Amino acid sequence: MEGGGKVAYSYGGGGHHHDTKLLKSFSSVDKFGLGLFAGLLIVACAYFSTAKFDAVHIAMSKQPISSSAKNAVGFSSPVNAGDSSKQPLDLGEQEQGALSKEGSKDAGGGISNSGVAVASAAPPDPGAEGSNDEAPEKDDDPSAVAVLPPLSSDSADTTQESGVLEDQELQVQNAVAEAANPPENNDGASSSTNGSSSSVIPFPSDPAEIPAPAPAPAIEAPADQIPEIEALPPSTPEIEASPVQLIPPTPEVKQDWEAPAREWKPLCDVTSNHRIDWCELDGDVRVLGANASVTLVAPPGADGRTFREESWRVKPYPRKADPNAMRNVRVVTVWSVPAAGAPACTDRHDVPALVFSDRGYTGNYFHAYTDVVLPLFLTARQYGGEVLLLVTDLQAWWVGKYAPVFRSLSNYEPVDLGRDPRVHCFRRVQVGLTSHDDFSIDPRRAPNGYSMLDFTAFLRAAYGLPRDAVPVAPQPGQGQGRRPRLLVIARARNRRFLNVEEIARGARRVGFEVVVSEGGHEVAPFAELANSCDAVVGVHGAGLTNMVFLPRGAVVIQVIPLGPLEFVASYFRGPSRDMGLRYLEYRVAPEESTLVDRYPRDHPVIADPESIKAKDWASFMGVYLFEQDVRLDMKRFRPVLKKALSRLRAKPKNN
Repeated sequence: MEGGGKVAYSYGGGGHHHDTKLLKSFSSVDKFGLGLFAGLLIVACAYFSTAKFDAVHIAMSKQPISSSAKNAVGFSSPVNAGDSSKQPLDLGEQEQGALSKEGSKDAGGGISNSGVAVASAAPPDPGAEGSNDEAPEKDDDPSAVAVLPPLSSDSADTTQESGVLEDQELQVQNAVAEAANPPENNDGASSSTNGSSSSVIPFPSDPAEIPAPAPAPAIEAPADQIPEIEALPPSTPEIEASPVQLIPPTPEVKQDWEAPAREWKPLCDVTSNHRIDWCELDGDVRVLGANASVTLVAPPGADGRTFREESWRVKPYPRKADPNAMRNVRVVTVWSVPAAGAPACTDRHDVPALVFSDRGYTGNYFHAYTDVVLPLFLTARQYGGEVLLLVTDLQAWWVGKYAPVFRSLSNYEPVDLGRDPRVHCFRRVQVGLTSHDDFSIDPRRAPNGYSMLDFTAFLRAAYGLPRDAVPVAPQPGQGQGRRPRLLVIARARNRRFLNVEEIARGARRVGFEVVVSEGGHEVAPFAELANSCDAVVGVHGAGLTNMVFLPRGAVVIQVIPLGPLEFVASYFRGPSRDMGLRYLEYRVAPEESTLVDRYPRDHPVIADPESIKAKDWASFMGVYLFEQDVRLDMKRFRPVLKKALSRLRAKPKNN
């Protein structure tokens, strides 16, 4: 122990203490090295965990997916793209194929036509992220599996979808930072719409990459970063349901927003019009002439709100308050029935139909126009010829008489329902013609605002009449021009002019060219004659109906016989003005009526006409309309002729 200095190292037993210290030294060195290595490893892990997983996502996108992995991967179907707290619904690969057939539209994390969020296996285009209108994805592409959308977005557009993706990215980053295990990818998590807990879907990854993360607790994004949504329903057990039912509809798929069926309204209107009852039927309408029935068949799925069984009996002629007129008009039964009780169709038509009668008073020239011709124009003209006319009591002679009217209103021959055994089927049928008043149209209620001017223009066109208006009065220095032409209507049986020749001579002296005519069965020849005239004069009666063929601006002189005939005179007074004609009226004195030859001056027929009118219509009509003729006093009547001539020579106010 002398000689001081360092103690020699001994391998013998006496050096056991030193050996122990040496081993401890090496042990401490080993621990330090291991600690340093572990620290470096932790730093590396922390570095990768704080990254935005772009490298991981790219690697995962490039990694081919095995068939077993594909079976584990499902679609992400957010029910509400604005709700970052809802996890996507796992539909599985089988449902993915089915939805692709419906029309998957978007790629790169867009929304498909079926409402399912999808992403292509290729790396997303940073400039297109957050867009819903990307290149379409092929339905038959097997690589088009549910790759999750990228967690980061370099786009400056802050759309609702990109905001949700950023919130999901924030949740993943926070979850990875707090997890004790190495970070893994949790993008495959899904949940059902009823709020059930999420389930992890493993995603294949390269062994050299960081493994998928363990499930992390859901982290709510700040309220100011997500749109306001409705509260989630309480958590319930998983419900087995078709995934398609849980996908919100897209505009391409028709759902519950289709227009509701029209509410039922009564088939017929029997109260609003004092002249006629009419019915309007839309849908499956079947007309059987053999039993004069018009049937509306219930549509499939009809309920009490859209369909009811009804039955009506109407006579389609506009004199419903006159029993004499309606006596020979056939009753038409209008009803609505279930499909099982409807007659089978034999003839189907693509055009609507009008059902009406040509009986009643149509043998009278005036009533033919006011009861059928004018209402038929008012109802059928709007269809431009594409309408079928169904006549319940067709009189061939009558239809032939007004053939130009029928040909101008319909491109088809009228059907005689009384002799037709077929079942005609339509989509729309009107029973009864639209009628406003006697020889009149109310433009406020007429289709397309039709007026009497339109009616007379239609008749002139139907009969091919050349004159639309009387000539404009000649200007000063141009002479008087031609003599205006006056038509004197001569009647054959009652209310006749007994001094026609005297009337004609007086009119010529005033300045008219005079034509005297009674007319005949054929309408066209008399229509041509009337159209060639500038004025017409006649005793109240059907002959004045021919004013419909006069050119606009012509003069009408109505001679009113003795008696309380004010209301019947109105049949021509107002309508003539509505036709653009100039109206004059002449009331005969008792001496100009033949009634003074049959009754004494103190008789009620002469002295008190109102008492005769108060009795009944037959007595009134029999006396004042059927028993008297007229002998005009030309000294008294000449001023009226002069006024008519001056009206024609004056420049019209509307020109």
